Amino acid sequence: MATDTKGEIVNKVKQSDKLVTIDLQKYFDDTPRVELDLKQFLFKGIILKEEDFREQLENFDWKQFGGQYVAVYCSTDAIISKWAYMLVGQYLAGHAKEVFKGQKDDMLFELYRRKLDVIDWSSYEDKFVILKGCSSKEKPVPESVYLYATQQLVPYVKKLMYGEACSNVPVYRA
Repeated sequence: MATDTKGEIVNKVKQSDKLVTIDLQKYFDDTPRVELDLKQFLFKGIILKEEDFREQLENFDWKQFGGQYVAVYCSTDAIISKWAYMLVGQYLAGHAKEVFKGQKDDMLFELYRRKLDVIDWSSYEDKFVILKGCSSKEKPVPESVYLYATQQLVPYVKKLMYGEACSNVPVYRA
């Protein structure tokens, strides 16, 4: 903090047009997200028996995934054929908003990546950028998203930091 000619406290950080804070949470998609573990459709949780698998899928309540993003994965070391994921996707197609391969964090990263990919990162040319560090449980920002944003920003920024304007960790300086 500094003082102006009248002795008033001036926040030079706030006045700087070169300092920009990016809150990645603002790119969060509020659509409900769930996981679907294929283990429940496998014989003893580890063996894919085609006939049993198809029957279980046919009798499963797919309506529960209506309007949600669904991450499909298998929590066991079972060998799952590509066609099995295709079958699950076929059943989810009429209910889920979209289906992803992987777990919730994989899906969350992909949703953020899509929104970050439309940003004109060159608009941060020669700026001091802070990636806001605090995220809420309601709008989580995975580490993978910070990594991705860093890769996009480094070619342009003069300095990249993590945290808040009053307390940050320097990450990169041109």
